[in-house]
Amino acid sequence: MARLIYHDATGPARVDPQDKPIFICMCGLSQDLPRCDGSHKAARQNEQPGKLCIYDKARRSVIEVRDDSEATD
Repeated sequence: MARLIYHDATGPARVDPQDKPIFICMCGLSQDLPRCDGSHKAARQNEQPGKLCIYDKARRSVIEVRDDSEATD
């Protein structure tokens, strides 16, 4: 079963459990989940405010863009 998961984060969550911080992906686009790999940087350049971007299964390419008002809770 496929699911549309609505992510609106534009960067990672920083976790400081030890000497070196860990960054957890919050945008859902990382190829190294749950760790952030910087994929949100490209998303910021390609995504527009007020638009809902639907990505392919690999979370690499936008395959559809809708008005954000079409998103459902």
